[in-house]
Amino acid sequence: MLPFLMLCYFCAYLDRVNVSFAALTMNRDLGLSASAYGFGAGLFFLGYFAFEVPSNLILARVGARVWIARIMVTWALVSGATAFVTGEVSFYLVRFALGLAEAGFFPGIILYLTLWFPAAERARIVGIFMVAVPLSAAVGAPLSGLILTATDGAYGLAGWQWLYLIEAAPSLVLGLCTLVVLTDRPAEAPWLTPDERGALVARIAADAPAPAPGPVPSLAEALLQPRLLGLAGVYFGLSTGLYAIGLWLPQIVSGFGLDPLATSLVSALPYLLAAAGMVPWTRHSDATGERAWHVALPTVFAGLALAAASRAEGPVFAVLCLSLASLGVFAALPTFWTLPTVLLSGRAAAGGIALVNAVGGLGGFFGPSLMGWIRDATGRFDHALAAVAALLVVTGLAAARIGRGIAPPRRDGTGG
Repeated sequence: MLPFLMLCYFCAYLDRVNVSFAALTMNRDLGLSASAYGFGAGLFFLGYFAFEVPSNLILARVGARVWIARIMVTWALVSGATAFVTGEVSFYLVRFALGLAEAGFFPGIILYLTLWFPAAERARIVGIFMVAVPLSAAVGAPLSGLILTATDGAYGLAGWQWLYLIEAAPSLVLGLCTLVVLTDRPAEAPWLTPDERGALVARIAADAPAPAPGPVPSLAEALLQPRLLGLAGVYFGLSTGLYAIGLWLPQIVSGFGLDPLATSLVSALPYLLAAAGMVPWTRHSDATGERAWHVALPTVFAGLALAAASRAEGPVFAVLCLSLASLGVFAALPTFWTLPTVLLSGRAAAGGIALVNAVGGLGGFFGPSLMGWIRDATGRFDHALAAVAALLVVTGLAAARIGRGIAPPRRDGTGG
C-alpha cells in the first residue's frame, strides 16, 4: 500500500511543478513575464486553499478509495489541458483549476495513514511517503528536460506542450488503479489475516486522544484552536520555502548559461540530497519521540543555507547552498505532519489536517509570487532568496515554540 501511495504522490508532485521546467520555453512562447509566471504558478495554491477542507471532509465521509481516485483522475485531465493555454489568462485559469482538482489529496493521504500506522511510528512512515516529493523532482527534472528537447515540434506541438500531456498520463492510469488497490480501512484489507486486522485496529484505537472534560467542541471550535492555527502558520513558512525553491530552481540554474537538458540535470541534485536525508531524520524523531526540534532545526538550517545562496559568487557554491536549503525543508516536513495528527481525531482530524495544509499551502502562492515580483523589480534573484531565507528562520523558531507540549503517544500507547 505504501509504495503505491508514494507512486501516486510522485505523479501528483510532478504534475504540480512540471510548470517550472515547461517555463524554460513556455514563458517565451506565451510572452509571460517573471511576475506573470510566478503569479500563475502560485495560483494553484489558491484553488487548493478554496477546496481543501471541503474535499477532505468529503473523503472522510465517502472513503479514501473513491475520493482519491476522483482527485487523481480530475487533476490528470486538468494538468494535460495546460498544454493548450494560449496566454496569461488561460494560464491563470488552468493553474487555479489544477489546485481545485488536487485539493484534498495530500491531507487525505495523511489522514489515511493515521488509520494504518500508530502515532509513535508516523514520522518515519510519513517520511517514507514524502520521499516521493524529492524523488519526483529528481527524476522529473531530467525527464522533463529530455521531453522538452526530444519532442519539440512533433506533430505541430512545442516541447512544453508534450511535457504536460506525457506527464499527465500516469496520474490518469493510477487514479483508476486506486479503485482496485486501496481499501478504506484496515478492517477491510484482504491481505491481512483476521488476527492481524484486529490487532492493528486495536493498536490504532489506543492512539486516539482521551476525550477532554466538558462539552464536546464543535468542528469549528476544533479548527480554531490557537495551536492548530499556529501550526498552519509554520506550514505557511515551510511551503513558502519549498515552492520558492521548487518553482524557480530551473530558471535560477538556467541563468548560469545552461541549456534545458543540462539545467534539468543540475536541478535534480538538490532533490537527491533531500531524498537521502529525509528518512534518517524522521527515524531519529521516532526513536527519540521528539518532534518540535526535529522541525525547527532543519527549518532554521534551510533559512541559513538559502541566505548563503543569496550571497553566492559562483554557480557551484550557489547550487550547493540551494541543495542544503532543500535538504532542510524536506527534512522538516514529514515530522511536522505528526503534530496536527496528535491534536485531533475523527472528523476534526479530517478538517484540521486539511485546514493546516490549506492555510499553510498559501505559502506555495506567496513564495513563487514574491520571487517573481522581486526578480522583475530588481533583475536579480539574490534579494528574493534572502527574503525567503529570513522567513524560514522565523518559521523554525516558531516551530520550536508552538511544537513544545505536542507530544506523541509512546510506543506502549500511553501519552508522551
